[in-house]
Amino acid sequence: MAATQAPWRPAHGSQALRIVSPFNPGGVNDVLARGLAQPLGGLVNQTVIVENRPGAGGSIGAGYVARSAADGNTLLMGIVDTQSIIEFIYRKLPYNPDKDLTPISLVTNIPIVLMVGKTLSQLGNIADLAKLAKSRPGSLSYASWGVGSIIHLAMERLAAALGLDLLHVPFSGQAPAVQAVLSNQVDMMFVPAGAADAASKDGRVKILASATPARLELLPQVPTLKELGVDLSMGLWQALYAPAKTPADRVEQLTSSVHAAMQDKAFLEVLRVQGARPEPTSSEALRKLQTEERQVYGALVKRLDIRLD
Repeated sequence: MAATQAPWRPAHGSQALRIVSPFNPGGVNDVLARGLAQPLGGLVNQTVIVENRPGAGGSIGAGYVARSAADGNTLLMGIVDTQSIIEFIYRKLPYNPDKDLTPISLVTNIPIVLMVGKTLSQLGNIADLAKLAKSRPGSLSYASWGVGSIIHLAMERLAAALGLDLLHVPFSGQAPAVQAVLSNQVDMMFVPAGAADAASKDGRVKILASATPARLELLPQVPTLKELGVDLSMGLWQALYAPAKTPADRVEQLTSSVHAAMQDKAFLEVLRVQGARPEPTSSEALRKLQTEERQVYGALVKRLDIRLD
């Protein structure tokens, strides 16, 4: 079994293994990367370091990994944004998600929920939100961690389903976007379930619905959008990638080690508080997922006509 495998030796002596998170510290991507780093280190017999290289929707960090040596010592904790969305947003992307990065494994799919701040605390459900937004077109605001991010597109999909005109307020990362809702600067946001759960405990926000196929164990009291008459299901997946041309045997070793690390009790707890579970896959299955997601979100971005230089 993978959990009992002998550790493999790094190609360059004691060189550390780096996991690049292409977003700011404090967000769910950073949390997952750091949670995975500790158990992974023992399995690969290396020190594992997490580096945050944020900017341009995650493309700066992803591009850095794509240009790194193909020795299996620099990995990307990519997400649906970096692998299946932003190539349709940016006119000049510093990497090709298919050609420049080799899939290692899917890690998990973080559920997202819709939370509203105290400016909308009078709302009881999605129907109340729709009624208020229609009475004040263009005035209710929502945060995201960037133009064209999964969080931005999730709200656009909800707005289209309900016939709403909402004001988008993008931020440079998850933490500042969530803080804007908590401080009543922005009205609402789709956000990873764990962050919404933590923020709701002291009454600063209210969670109206989850964008999941079924209710979450973490938030069993929160209805799904589908229960409320909106047939939408969306999530935020994280996955590990190596630079293209990384040797096949190193990719296989990394995949096996990552799968074992994902069963570590401490990492499972990190996932639990995010409302998520480990979702190990083969390299081929991950490539298939990002291709399928690219088709869905490429069409959506084209319809919304979102482009950035």
